[in-house]
Amino acid sequence: MSKHSEPTKTPVVASNMTLGVIGAGVMGQTLIRGMISSGVIAKDRIWAGDKHSAVSAKAAEALGVPVETDFHHRVPTADVILICVKPGDAPVVLGTLRNAGLRQDTLLISILAGVSTDRIESLLGTRNPVVRAMPNTPAVVGEGMTAVCAGSSASNTHRDRAQRIFEAVGKCLPVDEIHFNAVTALSGSGPGYQFLIMEALADAGVRVGLPRSLALTLVAQTALGAARMVLDSGRHPAALRDDVTTPAGCTIAGLLMLEDGRIRSVLARAVEEATKTAAHLGASTGKISENPSSHRASSGSDH
Repeated sequence: MSKHSEPTKTPVVASNMTLGVIGAGVMGQTLIRGMISSGVIAKDRIWAGDKHSAVSAKAAEALGVPVETDFHHRVPTADVILICVKPGDAPVVLGTLRNAGLRQDTLLISILAGVSTDRIESLLGTRNPVVRAMPNTPAVVGEGMTAVCAGSSASNTHRDRAQRIFEAVGKCLPVDEIHFNAVTALSGSGPGYQFLIMEALADAGVRVGLPRSLALTLVAQTALGAARMVLDSGRHPAALRDDVTTPAGCTIAGLLMLEDGRIRSVLARAVEEATKTAAHLGASTGKISENPSSHRASSGSDH
């Protein structure tokens, strides 16, 4: 678990419960590692599924848990199932689970970008509790930011259970689902913006004579430290900025150039466009096919 997370008191599973992960890509594997290392669930109570045999074999070796392309027989044993696939694979994966004997008390936790809890419930056609989550890639290093919300059949206990899972790889907060497209655009896509900004600043360091490796280290550690100051101090970023902006100094000179370049409006437009895109991601999810063979072919791809 990240040292900065704030775990809830609700355990994810009892000792006799089982958790499945559909999609053994980067995020699926990250969550499994986080849960095991934090003690959220014992390794022998976890299984995973993926449609790619090569991914399954590699993930099974890396994680030390069963990862199979044909996981249908395991579905009825699962008390919690994490769905870590592409939004377009939602109908296929949900059809696989339903046709494989999914119990109606099994908690489904979805990280399908843009796919609402209503849409998941409609596609599934059951009364299973559903919790939607939006993590981001820094979960890989235990510094993820995840938002969670509960569907119509999910209780606060279900939501807290999902929250505990994502606290194993960073920070997790409950958020009203109406905000999820914005969350996807801001924190889900946010690492991409930050990487671009860090790349640009490192290039600028090279431009003024710094070795590239040194410039990148200076930029990355500075970004990390600035983020920690915001989180730990509780102060507004503008106040923290004022602390480092001395009269007639270097910082104010640089800030004026950034403002000349309209950095605020450019970043705001990026988030606005990404929010609009997130709203359309779930629209591509079709209907569940009743052909079980097609379910197997499309299950388990990470997003």
